[in-house]
Amino acid sequence: MLENLTAAAGDILTPLVIAYIVIGVLLGYIVGALPGMNRTTAIAVSLPFTFTMSPAAALSFLIGINKGGAAGAAVSAILLNVPGEPSSVVTTYDGYAMTKAGKAQKALKVALLASVAGDVFATIVLILLARPIARFAIGLGPIELASILIFSMTFIAAVAGDSFLKAMIAGFLGLLLSTPGIDIETGMPRLTFGMLQLYDGVPLLAVAIGTLALSEILVQIDEGWRGDHRYPRPPDDTGTKADRALSFREIRQITPSVVRGSLVGTFIGLLPGLGATLASFLSYTWVRRASKTPEAFGKGAPEGVAASESADNATVPAALIPVFAIGVPGSLSTALLMGAFMMHGLTPGPFLFKESGNVVFSIYIGMILASVALLGVGFFGQRIFSLVIRVRESVILPVIVFLCVVGAYMEGGGMFGVYLMLIFGLVGYFMKKFDYSFVTFVVGYVLGPMAELTIRQSLILSNSDPRILLSHPIAIVFLVLAGLSIWRFAIAGARSMRMETSPSAKEQQT
Repeated sequence: MLENLTAAAGDILTPLVIAYIVIGVLLGYIVGALPGMNRTTAIAVSLPFTFTMSPAAALSFLIGINKGGAAGAAVSAILLNVPGEPSSVVTTYDGYAMTKAGKAQKALKVALLASVAGDVFATIVLILLARPIARFAIGLGPIELASILIFSMTFIAAVAGDSFLKAMIAGFLGLLLSTPGIDIETGMPRLTFGMLQLYDGVPLLAVAIGTLALSEILVQIDEGWRGDHRYPRPPDDTGTKADRALSFREIRQITPSVVRGSLVGTFIGLLPGLGATLASFLSYTWVRRASKTPEAFGKGAPEGVAASESADNATVPAALIPVFAIGVPGSLSTALLMGAFMMHGLTPGPFLFKESGNVVFSIYIGMILASVALLGVGFFGQRIFSLVIRVRESVILPVIVFLCVVGAYMEGGGMFGVYLMLIFGLVGYFMKKFDYSFVTFVVGYVLGPMAELTIRQSLILSNSDPRILLSHPIAIVFLVLAGLSIWRFAIAGARSMRMETSPSAKEQQT
């Protein structure tokens, strides 16, 4: 381990790689601060530009974007009451109230400190837990891994959206999208339609950039975010230093909220599919109930901002634990990061530590540096980011579209990649309009090859006899959990819908 750590430090602690990490955090923070933009879009657009980097530098850069985006989303939530991401909705409750009271800079400082604290806590948990979980996962065979993947897909579909059926449809479409290419068993091309460009499968970048970045631009244009539209100017701070600065007493006041938020965010991040939004709501609810003055929440309580932001940012490193340990992404951003692992020749999962130990430790160091960079970027750039949110959409959107086209052209097979990106942009647009889950779609696409391999291996080992499961209790547990997920969120959800519609049906009859 010491040798890996020494080699990793030599790879990551160079001026160029540190600059990549700082730029990643800065880029993520700026994109996160823009209303309507998010870190997933930033990661998708930035993926093509990481091919010339070393694996450790590229992944640290992308993780820096993820961390910066999670923290930057609080800027527009606090200043404009417009959350940069769904997980920042809870931040608006007290953050914007503080802004209206002339304490915007204080609210931004609380959000930054809470974000960094939650991020550092979850990063330490990642470093401590990922390797032991991976050691346990190494002992699992194809049958266990197949059952884990089946459970992950059903669980993510169950919690990813309002409709379990739509989420499952999106997941199966993602699985179908992963099938073109060379068959892993026969070595023959399948579903390539005679196109050599599809022999290696549908390019990840065309799918990611189209469905996540370009579709978001189309949705914003459709909703009227165009022309010279600007968001309103946020209220000015009061002139008093006490309303702008954060005292040591106030830091002690928000510390219990930060601790609770970090714990909730780390736990929720560990579970695939639950996401940062749930973590923020649970953390805020816990802190408000534990407070001696719960009536102050929603009216400008710094503890509310700290609870939301610490939980939101703690989910970012925590969501990487299942990626490192068992190779299962639980969110859009981690699915893209898992794709980045594969593009750089790394295989996420239990063998990652054995095959690429130096790279893993390099990423750990890069994540710690990203946390430090997040504190510096946020502290020195808050006033600048306050100005970024006033930029016209007519300036921002064309730049993002240009980057989408360049990225798809560079690493998607020339114009073939651009055409695919445009197609998936339209697919993503209609998925958003009709509320089909992006999480299950992208996770299904990323996990498709691994799921196919493990299921085929399981069928060969068992000779297609289901009785072999009796000798694999771990597989039975995960298959039962998958069944419970389907029952809990599909059947129970259908019953609740019938109960909701029954009163209206009675009214219509009367």
